[in-house]
Amino acid sequence: NKSGAKMATAQTSQLASKLVTRRTRRTTQTARAALSEQPARKVSTSAVETSASEVAVVAKTVKIGTRGSPLALAQAYQTRDRLQAAFPELAEEGALEITVIKTTGDKVLDKPLADVGGKGLFTKEIDDALLSGRVDIAVHSMKDVPTYLPEGTVLPCNLPREDVRDAFVSTKYKSLDELPEGAVIGTAALRRQSQLLAKYPTLKCVNFRGNVQSRIRKLQEGVVDATLLAYAGLRRMDMQQHATMVLDEKEMLPAIAQGAIGIACRTGDEPMLKLLDALNHEDTYIAVTTERAFLAALDGSCRTPIAGWMRQGEDGMGHFNGLVASLDGKEVLEVEGTCEWSAEAGAKLGNAKGEELKEQAGEGFFDGLLENGGGW
Repeated sequence: NKSGAKMATAQTSQLASKLVTRRTRRTTQTARAALSEQPARKVSTSAVETSASEVAVVAKTVKIGTRGSPLALAQAYQTRDRLQAAFPELAEEGALEITVIKTTGDKVLDKPLADVGGKGLFTKEIDDALLSGRVDIAVHSMKDVPTYLPEGTVLPCNLPREDVRDAFVSTKYKSLDELPEGAVIGTAALRRQSQLLAKYPTLKCVNFRGNVQSRIRKLQEGVVDATLLAYAGLRRMDMQQHATMVLDEKEMLPAIAQGAIGIACRTGDEPMLKLLDALNHEDTYIAVTTERAFLAALDGSCRTPIAGWMRQGEDGMGHFNGLVASLDGKEVLEVEGTCEWSAEAGAKLGNAKGEELKEQAGEGFFDGLLENGGGW
């Protein structure tokens, strides 16, 4: 019933609020520092100094759209805190409002994502709310965002990226090497499954979905022997104590844009564009742009195990590693490359490396995989 639904939503919001309370003061302080340390992105002075009063021309309250999971809400609260730190007017009561939107991906938990419809399952309803004007900006986990964006929306902002690595989580074993033959690993990510099976072919991988809390609970109940989770999510909710071991990027190459938060708005919505321009973290934007160009070149989908990681090296250059694998992990194809540290150069490198992998794979490699989609 409606009252029960409202109560559930309120309880979820309260949980997420508690999870980020300890981090809010630190986030507010670091937000100002991050804004001052960003590399030049040719942001105009007028954009950075935009007054919140300009936003009032469009709406008295800036509405932030988000999913309702504890992790999604923690990300929305981080966005709120950074906006308030950058624009003091937005700290006034009623200036910002978080709107929870339930997505198809939140409703269907008993099937693999690819069987439900693949990418976009965690973003479509939020995009619809953005386009209809129910929300003004939309906060996404970037690894959930398809490489295509709905017409009428743009995604000009990435917040500073969290740790990109995956965490091995188990109550029985201390590392992947300790897992016995036939051990059951819970994961819905084919990227993780294929890389695991490439190195440990006797493991059994089963579909394992739900929010972080429910997956950890199932693990503790003995449903599976171990699981892999994004370390970024554990850190954002102060739950990193559950990580038995954090895997090196070379051992488990991360998902495209893992650990990155993206914020979208309507095309041409100048007040929102100016707010987001001030929040954008250029290094994260460059890395995410590169990785998503690689994904787009491969037509990545939920049935295509693809991984990619772009970072800036000590030499100041951008360094990229990417891979595509068969579902059973028996074939793993890898590429690497370097380029100037810029979004434009990164996009070209990502696209070139995607095309290179397609040539390596040959015509039959993707047979049996979902041919086109948004990326995984």
